[in-house]
Amino acid sequence: MTQEQWGQLKQELLKTVGKNNYTNWIEPLELSGVSDGVATFSVPTSFLGNYVSQNFGDLILYQMNTVAPQIRRVKFSAAANSGHSPTSVPMTAKSESGEQHPKAPARSGSAGSDDRLNTAPLDERFTFDTFVVGKPNELAHAAAKRVAEGGPVTFNPLFLYGGVGLGKTHLMHAIAWELKSRRPDMNILYLSAEQFMYRFVQALRDRKMMDFKELFRSVDVLMVDDVQFIAGKDSTQEEFFHTFNALVDQNKQIIISGDRAPGEIANLEERIKSRLQCGLVVDLHPTDYELRLGILQSKSEQFAKTYPGLEMADGVLEFLAHRISTNVRVLEGALTRLFAFASLVGHKITLELTQDCLADVLRASERKISVEEIQRQVADHYNIRLSDMIGPKRLRAFARPRQVAMYLCKQMTSRSLPEIGRRFGGRDHTTVMHGVKRIEELQIQDGQIAEDLEILRRTLEG
Repeated sequence: MTQEQWGQLKQELLKTVGKNNYTNWIEPLELSGVSDGVATFSVPTSFLGNYVSQNFGDLILYQMNTVAPQIRRVKFSAAANSGHSPTSVPMTAKSESGEQHPKAPARSGSAGSDDRLNTAPLDERFTFDTFVVGKPNELAHAAAKRVAEGGPVTFNPLFLYGGVGLGKTHLMHAIAWELKSRRPDMNILYLSAEQFMYRFVQALRDRKMMDFKELFRSVDVLMVDDVQFIAGKDSTQEEFFHTFNALVDQNKQIIISGDRAPGEIANLEERIKSRLQCGLVVDLHPTDYELRLGILQSKSEQFAKTYPGLEMADGVLEFLAHRISTNVRVLEGALTRLFAFASLVGHKITLELTQDCLADVLRASERKISVEEIQRQVADHYNIRLSDMIGPKRLRAFARPRQVAMYLCKQMTSRSLPEIGRRFGGRDHTTVMHGVKRIEELQIQDGQIAEDLEILRRTLEG
């Protein structure tokens, strides 16, 4: 393995892991050399080496094997501090059968220390206790809790889907932690679809397919994250299909996540889509304001222990919950940065400091929604003409959508009540105020109105 080859592989890794992950974790790696099938990397810190080994070790080993099949292990060495000798992070361990499996360093309290099963590392923060429940995710949370009880299999598989940062992986990890706690004897295998493919390819290359099949068919619970990754990869899909069927036949629990519903994953075989849809398919909806605020409040309570004495002005969390609606990761990352910044400069967290510290995040999250756009979407949703909704007719079929549109204009734009009234056929601001208040009441009393509002918000924010 030459430095030039490693440079080319780094570009392939960039395409796979994304720019941010590449910059933070892959770019600092320096290939020191290859000896006796071991590729050694120099890393700036032992923390970075540990993180890379846990999260990207399988991927790096797989990529290196494409050009240098003789490499069987990757190792990370770092001088933790001056005066300390370099520390190395072993990446593989042999199973009883002699087959090499990528292995993350053991962690205190981590699940999956079984060398043979070698479950992917579980994040200790991702438990049911730290999962904030709201209307957009309550069904997914309830289903995950049921599966985590470890009783008789009631729906198989459990398929969780939703966009980035909505809590799929958190729930997957929480299920694994809970099962480990309740049933330590259970064989639980958690991994990403990407890791499933890497292990499959490695087993093919090493002619260890019988060991691979035996391993995956011997588990009590199989958890596969981001199943959309295997779409279009025919051989991997074939093996996944047979593994799935074998486990279902043994009444073993399968839990899978994806970025969209099974039927909407392009290039996924129809027979796999059919199998995935035969269990319980649950959507994690985009977060609403109340859920985002709950998440921020929960995180800020944790940070208050880390940064004792740091004050926060009223309205900051509400401001962030309104302004950052993309996903939970962005939201939590913004709060982490805010607390760290305020601690470093020794200032109280005010709205002004928040706007200065998070200017780039707030700009990226800003979505300019116009009154006209809201009016069009609401008219389309209720299947009425835009002219009827804006016009003078007071028929209920037009009046209710009109009030919904007014409410959304008040919530999602910076327009004043008089301005909104002018856009609705020159109506008085008191009419707008009445309409907004009426919808606020109805969304509590009427489930259909609440659902309509959530759908419209998602469409407008998308």
